[in-house]
Amino acid sequence: MGQHTSPKKLYSTVLVEDGTGRKKRKTRERAARQVITREHAEQRQAEKAKLAAERAEARSTNYLPRSGEPGPAGLRSYRGFRVPAHQDTSAALQGAYPFLAEGGLGSQGVFVGQDMYSGGSFVYDPWVLYQRGIITAPNLVLAGIVGSGKSSLAKSLYTRSIPFGRRVYVPGDPKGEHTAVAEAVGGKAIILGHGLRNRLNPLDQGYRPAGLTDAEWASTVASRRRDLIGALAETVLERSLSPLEHTVIDVALQAVVASNDVPILPMVVDRILTSDPTDDDRLAEDGRMVGHALRRLVSGDLQGLFDGPSTVTFDPTLPMITLDLSRVVENSTLISVLMTCSSAWMESALLDPNGGQRWVVYDEAWRLMSHPALLKRMDAHWRLARHYGIANLLIFHKLTDLDNVGDHGSAMRALANSLLANAESRIIYRQESDQIGTTGKTLGLTGTEQKLLPSLGTGQGLWRIKESSYVVQHQLHPEEYRAFDTRQRMLTDSREFTAPEPSGGVS
Repeated sequence: MGQHTSPKKLYSTVLVEDGTGRKKRKTRERAARQVITREHAEQRQAEKAKLAAERAEARSTNYLPRSGEPGPAGLRSYRGFRVPAHQDTSAALQGAYPFLAEGGLGSQGVFVGQDMYSGGSFVYDPWVLYQRGIITAPNLVLAGIVGSGKSSLAKSLYTRSIPFGRRVYVPGDPKGEHTAVAEAVGGKAIILGHGLRNRLNPLDQGYRPAGLTDAEWASTVASRRRDLIGALAETVLERSLSPLEHTVIDVALQAVVASNDVPILPMVVDRILTSDPTDDDRLAEDGRMVGHALRRLVSGDLQGLFDGPSTVTFDPTLPMITLDLSRVVENSTLISVLMTCSSAWMESALLDPNGGQRWVVYDEAWRLMSHPALLKRMDAHWRLARHYGIANLLIFHKLTDLDNVGDHGSAMRALANSLLANAESRIIYRQESDQIGTTGKTLGLTGTEQKLLPSLGTGQGLWRIKESSYVVQHQLHPEEYRAFDTRQRMLTDSREFTAPEPSGGVS
């Protein structure tokens, strides 16, 4: 039989082996703790040595005394400076803390005046701001009561832009105050009125843009003439034309142009009112109202301005062109007709790719916007401003002037309000207290901005450009002041006039 290990001996062997394993494990743990303790001690020693070195370096460094160096160099080193706390407004403290002031629009553009908050120069140029991405529409609205200085600002903006290559166009000047400015800058004022020799032929070809072929130019001229005669008829009739009336104008215009080198409006009127054997009798009957409406322009109460070849030319290459309406300001229909003609010619110049950039100034805008045909043309220029490269400027006395444009809720009123909405530059001069609410609501002014308006002085305006606001003092050169001043008659000394001799029998 083989040998067998007893259970008692086997149990003793297992216990011996288990005891040996525990001892080895404890030995390893003890050795690991010793290594960790040694590493911590070495780290503490290194930190103590580093701290000791820093303290030694600090002790060896020579510092200036708190009161500064003695002798002649005493004021050249740092001294403690203590002042009592001071409290003031941001308007006063911005001189000590420039970062509290508005940064402005930059230095590129036309100088306007002084920013009243920052004290720096204020410049503005809609084309530069558009190129920089600050604005997306180069249109402006300028509002201010009589005597606030808004006219001088408008004249400064466009005359100071001329040296930068911009041109100026005033499609309607009811007061004639831009005429002298146009002549001073080398431009031209087209003055029309009863009793004057000047004539304006609505059927002139107008300015020919560069790059058009003869066929394209002939088609453009025909379309412009047709649209212009239709707009004139609508203005006099104060309603839209029917399709039959459009046909009458088209047929008469084609016949006149085909048989005359220089077609004029009386020829078209005669062709409409005089039946032709080759025409349908019903066509002549349908055109009677249009013919009589256009007849007012050549032999009626509006005669003397459109009944012959033009004696004045429209030259868009001049620095400035203005249409002086001061002689016909009493006749709203005549104003609308004249501006319709000039706007049609201006559009041909705007289509010229080499025409450059141009200011289009609508002075007394409420008066011009009351005519539907003009308002539609203004809206077209407003929407195509970026395409044409123009900056439209609307000048008002107060925003409630828009109440004269159409009826409440009408399409004309909505069109007029859209012009304001599409102007990202709003300049508001002094307003009367009863106008503050309407002005603030229409132009989206804050409460703080509205409170500023009644207290603005002459030449001071609130400039709201996108979401930024500036209060600017407009500054004029003495020569500009003399050229732009519209108060000459009011300021003239009465002693300069000689009183008339009394009539006989009057004591």
